[in-house]
Amino acid sequence: MDLSTSMAVAAAGMRAQSDRMKTIAENIANANSTSPTPGGEPYRRQIATQQSQFDSELGADVVKSGKPLRDAAPFRSKYDPGNPDADKQGYVKLPNVNSLVEVMDMREAQRSYEADLSVMDATKAMLGRTVDLLK
Repeated sequence: MDLSTSMAVAAAGMRAQSDRMKTIAENIANANSTSPTPGGEPYRRQIATQQSQFDSELGADVVKSGKPLRDAAPFRSKYDPGNPDADKQGYVKLPNVNSLVEVMDMREAQRSYEADLSVMDATKAMLGRTVDLLK
């Protein structure tokens, strides 16, 4: 694998982790929202997906973001009889988002992004050294 290929693979990883962080940010933003329609369902947590794909132009495997999946976990409920979204028993359905899980997923995505960035920096430094040797 040449240096330009390693940069392209790292860039693909950074794009995939960026997409993952966007999905996680959406989950966190909607963690306490209720249904937009009376009797409807609240926001459903999205799960970011990624897949390895062979890029024939690069001659290497790169990671690609897939379509986010809807989490089938049950919704949370909270007793709040004064809420306009409450059912007859006084419970409000809340999203199936656990903020702690989302923060940990965000941290993992951030670390992966930083690792790809380190690969880019190291490759750039190696290219710079190569150019210096050729002078």
